[in-house]
Amino acid sequence: MQMFLSLCVLVVLATAAQAQQGRPAVSDTTLEDALNDKRFIARQLKCALGEAPCDPIGKRLKTLAPLVLRGACPQCSPQETKQIQRTLSYVQRNFPQEWAKIVRQYAG
Repeated sequence: MQMFLSLCVLVVLATAAQAQQGRPAVSDTTLEDALNDKRFIARQLKCALGEAPCDPIGKRLKTLAPLVLRGACPQCSPQETKQIQRTLSYVQRNFPQEWAKIVRQYAG
């Protein structure tokens, strides 16, 4: 199974979670690093799909994924929204099978 996620929708969703908790936003450089970390992405995707335990980022992802996939994240800043769109695009291109699973699971 290919590593799915760019749940780095996860990284980006973590960005939203951090912003909500008063932490600084995730930079574009940090997002790029996360997208290039295949182990991190695989771990987060497995969490999101219910195939492995979740860390705090994964837990937040499960909370925000339905909102993001429906195109509405009221907690997200414009920068976070842009990062989320970038991440979703990355996942769609690079992990199409996992993307389809995520959509079925969360967009329903």
